[in-house]
Amino acid sequence: MKNIDLSGKKALVTGGSQGIGAEICMQLAQCGADVFINYNTSRDKAEELAKEIRGRHGVNVTYGGANVSNAKEVEAMFLQMDDEMGAIDILVNNAGCESVVHVLDMEEKDWDRVVDVNLKGPFLCAQQAGQRMENSGGGVIINISSIHDVVPRKGLIHYCSAKAGLKMFSKCLSLELADKNIRVISIAPGAIETNMNREEIAKFGKDKFENWIPQGRIGEVADVAHTVVFMASDLAGYINGADIYVDGAYMNHTIQYDPRPKRKKE
Repeated sequence: MKNIDLSGKKALVTGGSQGIGAEICMQLAQCGADVFINYNTSRDKAEELAKEIRGRHGVNVTYGGANVSNAKEVEAMFLQMDDEMGAIDILVNNAGCESVVHVLDMEEKDWDRVVDVNLKGPFLCAQQAGQRMENSGGGVIINISSIHDVVPRKGLIHYCSAKAGLKMFSKCLSLELADKNIRVISIAPGAIETNMNREEIAKFGKDKFENWIPQGRIGEVADVAHTVVFMASDLAGYINGADIYVDGAYMNHTIQYDPRPKRKKE
């Protein structure tokens, strides 16, 4: 993203230690932004990524652990960023989780965990960031959603419901914060290949995905990260409350899935 300059901007990326989040951190840093990498359990990966970013791009990088669904941990994380980096300009709510469970077998703890991380987490982080951005003159909040904020899928009723909620959360947030010069964007990836899911995709059949996706390929983490960087920049200064789908037109096609999950008793 050579034509985008984020020098002097300070960004926090939740779930930033690996996968899409790690690439978002890297691309933000490449454009000159200082980056705070949030992790939950992967401290070693966050530390390694921070070292790599410093070596490549020379920006200020730090990292901190927090379960984004825990209000006290989120507050402590933002206080750490205040001390080590200064006022936040860009928040990327990327942290997420899922599990594939038939709705009739789903336990309350499964529902709570997925909804809390994917929906409550962005609320808690956006509230902390918004309070700071309000005092500093503005900023950008980017929520990483999914095509499943509108496309239902078997076994993911909790995940799809949370992402649908995140879509509306983003729209409401954009209305409430617009007069504070804070923009809010929802970016919804389709099928994206990461180090964590590459083996699973290969086992399932990468060719199946590529046959289903009109553009003919599974997305890469850079496809999402480049979109984040553009939306965080002044080039997107009049884009607010929008839903951006990064999916190679996947959701506009008749999406096919394997028939999982079956009931446990079957």
